[in-house]
Amino acid sequence: MKKIIIKLFIILLILLILAATFMFLIGYGYYSDTLHKKSLTQCVEDLTKREHFTPFNQLSKDYINAVIAVEDHRYYDHGAVDFIGIARALYTNIRDNEFDEGGSTITQQVAKNIIFNQDKKLIRKIGEIFAAFDLEKNYSKDEILALYVNSNYFGNGYYGIYDASIGYYNKEPKDLNLDEASMLAGIPNAPSVYAPNVNPDLAKKRQEHVLNRMVEAGYITSEDANNIK
Repeated sequence: MKKIIIKLFIILLILLILAATFMFLIGYGYYSDTLHKKSLTQCVEDLTKREHFTPFNQLSKDYINAVIAVEDHRYYDHGAVDFIGIARALYTNIRDNEFDEGGSTITQQVAKNIIFNQDKKLIRKIGEIFAAFDLEKNYSKDEILALYVNSNYFGNGYYGIYDASIGYYNKEPKDLNLDEASMLAGIPNAPSVYAPNVNPDLAKKRQEHVLNRMVEAGYITSEDANNIK
């Protein structure tokens, strides 16, 4: 019986490896087909040439810290894919019996925003992995972060951090204070829910979550967060 169980386990393991390999090949093929339509360089250039594209050095420090804290707090410490983050998200989702925490890095989200459309979710997610490695091979972390905040939707018709900053606060991104920065950093997670002009109470709760994550990451103190709250 023990030998039979071992054999079954080995067969199951082989099947899982074959299935994973097959899915990755399909995902890579999907990514390659997408690049045939428009290259990675062209996708990036299309975004950076938009009016009011805001480069990294024109973002306020509070906003940069808020985005990193809430979206990918190990952003500067891992590569294109954060395997620790994926494992943590999986554990948290199983523990809480909810599936509201993802393991995608900021780089993977950039790939989704500027390269892929929103269909074929599983295949697209695999394609994002290959795209993320290409992004990090060709662009710096600061450049990728700028691509991220400029490609996000912030609700109320605002695409990109410049439009959101001007639209909500009549300020350029470099002038955002901690209160404003922590509010804007939380919106792209669910713009239709967290846009402050749509659901101010939910927007405030999301902002509090951003502030808590900033405290955990060591960007601000509890006193700083409480003053905003």
